[in-house]
Amino acid sequence: MSRSNSLPPPPPPVEIRAWPDRESLLADREKAMAELRRRSIDPMRLVLLWLTAAGFAVGWAFVVTMVETFDQEPDPFSVLFGAILGALGLGCMIPTGLVVGLGVAHDAEIRQRLWQWTALDWEPARDARFGSPVLSLMWFIPSFLLCASGLWLSFAVPAGAKPGEDTVPEVMMLMGLGFIMWLTGLFGAAKAVSHYRWAVRLVAARSAAATAVGGAHR
Repeated sequence: MSRSNSLPPPPPPVEIRAWPDRESLLADREKAMAELRRRSIDPMRLVLLWLTAAGFAVGWAFVVTMVETFDQEPDPFSVLFGAILGALGLGCMIPTGLVVGLGVAHDAEIRQRLWQWTALDWEPARDARFGSPVLSLMWFIPSFLLCASGLWLSFAVPAGAKPGEDTVPEVMMLMGLGFIMWLTGLFGAAKAVSHYRWAVRLVAARSAAATAVGGAHR
């Protein structure tokens, strides 16, 4: 089973829906939303994102070390050593880059299906469990700090570099690490904001439903 097929499927089209009653529909909706939410914003996914970014950063460090090796007076040993470092760097960067790219596409699919199941119906009692902002904050706060640190590093290093003291590979190393941190934090913060928007929509729908029920009883 592929990773995509392991997700809860989207709601069936209106013309082929076969739920016997609304209670069955709401039960399937709640189950699908809970699983999609877990796949999207589970804290372990943040840890995996950071580990993947760390793997890419290790690859970048190998590549910069290769550049530093070739920047010196080359000899057969340094050329061989640099080639090995370059191969190791690409061996880290290419797989982790592909993992991040596939993860972005996978998250987009999860988000689309989550909104589809959300729009299927509204049930305040069942949706209350999804309205908490705790998970969004668990993603947003560390991601924002990482993003800000990476952005600062990307600009502060070249601005403070001194000719004769800081070499080009050293500046490349720190700028690249800052850029990786910035992108990783930006991705995590964007996911947190997206999840928060979804939770706010549920809360708004729950409030609207409660208002409608209260008005009907007057």
